[in-house]
Amino acid sequence: GVNVVLDTNVLVSALKTHGGNCARLLDLVIEGDHVLCVDQRILDEYERVCRDPRLKLDPEIVGGLLEFLRARADRVVPRPLDAALPDHDDRPFIEVASHANAALVTGNKKHFPSRACGAVRVFNPAEFVEELR
Repeated sequence: GVNVVLDTNVLVSALKTHGGNCARLLDLVIEGDHVLCVDQRILDEYERVCRDPRLKLDPEIVGGLLEFLRARADRVVPRPLDAALPDHDDRPFIEVASHANAALVTGNKKHFPSRACGAVRVFNPAEFVEELR
């Protein structure tokens, strides 16, 4: 399998859209085919966003997933990078992906311009599913 970092929007989409590319990616992580890489900042963001009542996600499913990720995801402590990203909140994702030599999967590639991402390969969910074939 490969190391992968999932942007929060991919996780939310996986929880909302069963059978879509995001859900398939999450299934591959849960089944142990690929290693999800995170740091504490990413876990905190997953929790904050997925528990936002406006998203209307099932709290039990969210709780189970977060517990699974805390137990099974590969936690790294990345070096800070001097990445010029449009949104500062996206920095942990690129830092973890860089540190773990992981692919970054996001529903919003324009948040991760290639000049800011260095050697990190950035995919949208459909591209990554295709890449795995």
